[in-house]
Amino acid sequence: MIVGSVCMSHSPIMDRNRAAPEAEKRFWRAIDKASDYVAEADPDLVVIFHPDHVNGFFYKLLPSFCIGIEGDSVGDFGTVAGKLDIPAGRAWSCAEHTLKEGVDVAVSYRMDVDHGGVQPIELLSAKVPLTRMIPIFVNCALAPRPTMARVRALGEAVGRWAASCPERVLIVGSGGLSHDPPIASLDTATPEVRQRLIDGGPLPHSARTARQNNVMGEGPRFAAGQSKLLALDADWDKMLLDGFAAGDLSTLDSSDDQTISQTGGRGSHEVRCWIAALAALGQGYKSDVLFYEPIPEWLTGMGIMTATPA
Repeated sequence: MIVGSVCMSHSPIMDRNRAAPEAEKRFWRAIDKASDYVAEADPDLVVIFHPDHVNGFFYKLLPSFCIGIEGDSVGDFGTVAGKLDIPAGRAWSCAEHTLKEGVDVAVSYRMDVDHGGVQPIELLSAKVPLTRMIPIFVNCALAPRPTMARVRALGEAVGRWAASCPERVLIVGSGGLSHDPPIASLDTATPEVRQRLIDGGPLPHSARTARQNNVMGEGPRFAAGQSKLLALDADWDKMLLDGFAAGDLSTLDSSDDQTISQTGGRGSHEVRCWIAALAALGQGYKSDVLFYEPIPEWLTGMGIMTATPA
């Protein structure tokens, strides 16, 4: 059975880049409320819809959706590295059910999950440990991305599986809202970066450190108005949150990916994970927006929402 859902933004630089003190206090109070919600739901299993930041999925083989049967945390940006506690039999059951419902999902016995999937689990584990999890990758970073309609179909199929489970299942959607991180693309990449986008593989420590330092250094520049990244769009974020709170998951159906990138930023495609998670609850869910503020030091419009099925 599904006991609830939490959708939330992630930011890998929140531990290193300090935001305005009052904004941080409001954010952490909201995390505390979300943790209370999770503790009250008392889940046995977490299904998390998450993006990847070109750490585990590459153009060598790029599925729209992938369910992890076995996997590891990459350990980027201070998240804990190592083997994830994925119940392989239950994850396989989820994949089989989803395929039978007409949604083509890949499966992986070697899924690498970066901060996009691990950070929310760590943040929500303050009052009850969230260990058993099924990670479901949604391609948000690299074109071509799945349509919003297919994302909803994924969420609905997984939700019907979760609703029939004997476990108490918490659904988590990780990503968004508006943000424009420095993401490489095949069109503009150097030959070295282009090869990395295609072939992937583990990053050497020096390369990962340089990559993370580049992202962390962008926060102060962005907050000071000295960055070339697209500005956060609070109006766009609030439009989405209002729609999600009202049960409308079709707000972006008429927006192509270029428009989304130009409005919410290249990272805003991660909102697909919210759409999948909320679609899993079915119609008539009850929601509560616990927090929303654009936090430039974290490069992200930060939002947290809980939702409970009807």
